[in-house]
Amino acid sequence: MRVSVVSPERVLFADEASHVQVPAYDGLVGILPRHAPLLALLGTGVLVVRAAGGEQRFRVAGGFVQVRDNVVRVVAEQAAEAA
Repeated sequence: MRVSVVSPERVLFADEASHVQVPAYDGLVGILPRHAPLLALLGTGVLVVRAAGGEQRFRVAGGFVQVRDNVVRVVAEQAAEAA
C-alpha cells in the first residue's frame, strides 16, 4: 500500500509499506494492505511504518489519517522522526 506522512513543514515519508500503526485520538489503529476506508483524528504518540527498508518511527500530534483505495495519508499538525 502507498503511505505518506506529511507535516506543515515537509513530507517525512512517501513510499510503499506493509503495515502502519497510527496513534489515533481514541487508541492505536493497525493498518494493513486493502484496509477498509477510514478517516480518524490523530492523537499524540508514535506512528510506526513498516516498509521494505525496515521500520520507521515518527512522533506525531494532531491531524488526521485517511485510508482509501490502498492509500494511507497521515497529515499531522506536528511530526518529527523519532529515535
